[in-house]
Amino acid sequence: MNDMRAIVVNPSAPGRLALQAVAMPQPATNEALVRVAAISLTPYEVKAVASAEPGTRPGWEFAGTVERAAADGSRPRAGARVAGFLDAGAWAEWLAVPTAALGVLPDRVSFAQAATLPIAGLTALYALERGGPLLGRSVLITGASGGVGQFAIQLARHGGAERVVGVVRSAAHAEAARTAGAQEVVVGEDNAGAERFGPYDVVLDSVGGASLASALPLVAEGGICIAFGTAGGGESTIKVFDLYGRGGVSLYGFLINYEVKHKPIAAGLPRLARMVADGTLRTSIGAQAPWTEIARVGQELLERRFTGKAVLHVGEASETVVQ
Repeated sequence: MNDMRAIVVNPSAPGRLALQAVAMPQPATNEALVRVAAISLTPYEVKAVASAEPGTRPGWEFAGTVERAAADGSRPRAGARVAGFLDAGAWAEWLAVPTAALGVLPDRVSFAQAATLPIAGLTALYALERGGPLLGRSVLITGASGGVGQFAIQLARHGGAERVVGVVRSAAHAEAARTAGAQEVVVGEDNAGAERFGPYDVVLDSVGGASLASALPLVAEGGICIAFGTAGGGESTIKVFDLYGRGGVSLYGFLINYEVKHKPIAAGLPRLARMVADGTLRTSIGAQAPWTEIARVGQELLERRFTGKAVLHVGEASETVVQ
């Protein structure tokens, strides 16, 4: 087999995305050959398609089965069920993936559930760990109805946070944050109303713009604001006094591609998968479809027609999802 199918940027296709025949990957010695069963979409990669060059192969998160283990003998072995993410090109039937970028899955975790974990799950996990021990502390999470937000709420509660407050833009999305475990949910664009539950030892901000600027004054003495998204804008005007006025306040720029250099996917992702398997962590899948419907689902994701993650099934792969 010399060719496979992949999602490729095509300006004449709906949503500028089309299934196209491409060459099969040729794994390096440290790479496993993975047959993909499910992929997950993020708003950032869908937005990027609008300005991507024709022929570009987008895609980050995936789940599937190792068909051929890496030649260097590193695990996972052939037949292992895995999930992971790549910098690009993950929306394909077959992938060559460095073994350090793969996490092995328990049998009780479906491929659809697993596809939601590599970026959203690890971002929530590693961002909270940047905040330090959570036992007895107060946590604020903006964008709380999204994929990262719902994972972060659950993980913060599991970590012993005394109070977890979620911020959502729309009242229609408030229930998703409550279901995830937020004790208080604030509806608004700029965190107005969140101050009455603060100050917060840890703030996770996925929105940027005015949200980030208004979150800094809510950080407690010695606390930290972890910024990892720009859904509400790429520029924020902050008051420097909000960083030093209470002493010890930190602002940390979080990028999952950087974090996994120090905490490999192969270590962190199985932790999340085991939590899903034992019911400690719930995945939130707002939309599922065959990958032939990527343009429609991607547009609905950008328009926030659902909460949680968007998962597409690749080829003939299909599973019953337990959320």
